[in-house]
Amino acid sequence: MDVPVGTELDVRLQQSLSSATAAVEDRFEATTLVDLKEGDRVIIPAGSVMRGVVSAVTKTTRLERKGSLTLAFDQVRINGREYPIRATVTQAIESEGVKGEAGKIGAGAGVGMIIGGILGGVKGALAGILIGGGGTIAATEGKDVELAAGTVLPVRLDSGLNLRQ
Repeated sequence: MDVPVGTELDVRLQQSLSSATAAVEDRFEATTLVDLKEGDRVIIPAGSVMRGVVSAVTKTTRLERKGSLTLAFDQVRINGREYPIRATVTQAIESEGVKGEAGKIGAGAGVGMIIGGILGGVKGALAGILIGGGGTIAATEGKDVELAAGTVLPVRLDSGLNLRQ
């Protein structure tokens, strides 16, 4: 197994996604931000394309006060070859305006701290928060989830990746 279960990668969203307009089974792509290495060997080079799918959507309505998106990844393309994967988003951090306190909250902090940061009045800094497992990103009250192109999403592999196939 070249890449074990639980490996985390940061990926940059290539197009915008919104809980207001997304539909289940919509496809999207993201690219890896940095080389994933094992010792000196690059296993997944920066810029590798990960293909994702919207697995659930909740639109904000009068009855449903919070929009949410569930994102999963099912394929990675490395040096022109495609490999099946299972991976989910662990949290969502907005691509712009993450400074100061918000930056500290987003940088690998626990979900509790991220939620605390939003409830504690860090405005506009975090695009969404993780609710439960499985890659669900929920908006704050009365909003849809809006992920702009360029948003960085931390992704965790739920299956190992064997590159010697």
